[in-house]
Amino acid sequence: MTDRSGRRPVPGPVFDPDQLSRCISCGFCLPACPTYAETGDEASSPRGRINLMRALQEGDLQPDDPTLQEQASQCLGCRACEPVCPAGVEYGQLLEQWRDHQWRGRHMPTVARALMWLAGLRPLFVLLGGLRGAASGSRPSGAAPAVPPDATGSLMLGCFERVLFPRVSRAAAALVPELRLTADQGCCGALHAHNGGTAKGEQLALRLGEDLPGTIVTTSGGCAAHLASVLGPDRVRELSDHLAARKHPDGTPGELRIDGRRARVALQDSCHLRNGLGVSAPPRELIGRIADHVELPSAGTCCGAAGTYSLLRPRESRRILAAKLDEIEAAGVDIVVAVNPGCLRQLRTGLRRKRSPVRAVHLAELLLMAERNVPPAA
Repeated sequence: MTDRSGRRPVPGPVFDPDQLSRCISCGFCLPACPTYAETGDEASSPRGRINLMRALQEGDLQPDDPTLQEQASQCLGCRACEPVCPAGVEYGQLLEQWRDHQWRGRHMPTVARALMWLAGLRPLFVLLGGLRGAASGSRPSGAAPAVPPDATGSLMLGCFERVLFPRVSRAAAALVPELRLTADQGCCGALHAHNGGTAKGEQLALRLGEDLPGTIVTTSGGCAAHLASVLGPDRVRELSDHLAARKHPDGTPGELRIDGRRARVALQDSCHLRNGLGVSAPPRELIGRIADHVELPSAGTCCGAAGTYSLLRPRESRRILAAKLDEIEAAGVDIVVAVNPGCLRQLRTGLRRKRSPVRAVHLAELLLMAERNVPPAA
């Protein structure tokens, strides 16, 4: 059935009308958008995608339109357009609503569907995390009880991070002994929210908020942004933000040295942490305390990991990463630091593929190396 204009109306609004109407098509978002920079295609920019959203909302384009499907998938979801938008468009929220609509049923990418199913298997991650040696309910070497008597918060253990990078949770647990550590916690739901499953993502975040008392401290910038959007920013802190506000017990955090000199360390920002929560100074401050921080020109732009993006669109992801890897090597750094497990995986994979001598580590690992005076392994 069509209306008098010949359009088939979409049943019910897909997008928040207030958010959709805020965009004034000024173009400030264009230089900030990685996919627009890569393609030069207006449809691949935030402004262009919002125009596609309006066409869907108004019935000018149908949900199965190939351009809608392509652009909902091609967007990195890095939210770099948000800080530069004079109208305050919350593009990340619109993108989640778009994927909720576009990725229903058979349109859900198989990889995303499989990952979300896995992320929902809490006992599996508890088991695999234990087998991999991730942090558990017992503190390393009996350094502190699992539930300190004066604990005011909890350490979140990432789901895939526990399996892929178990040293990250162990390092974080050693750095924040004042936090509760619960081994059987589940997924925060960020993976679901970014891949067309917002309702499930909110459900998982609320469940985690019930399971973890007090302030939740997380080693993942993407998880921090998602949890903050559901539980509120007062309930959630990313690890660097938590540590930067806390004085070191003896005032000397240590120093990371390589070949008799201070290590040269670069940072790759977490897009959601920087653009969604506005946290960018704390990790730089922490690096500067223990090493020579080298600012990369593209530190604040996406590395191409973007949650599941590197798995859903590997060719585009590698193209985005390529220039960043060249920049890292040209900077003459020893280490590049990530504050998000997806970024860590992306950087490690890319650097190994290039056979680069530069190491990629999580910030928690770097800080613990300095605290314990342990040089990074080759």
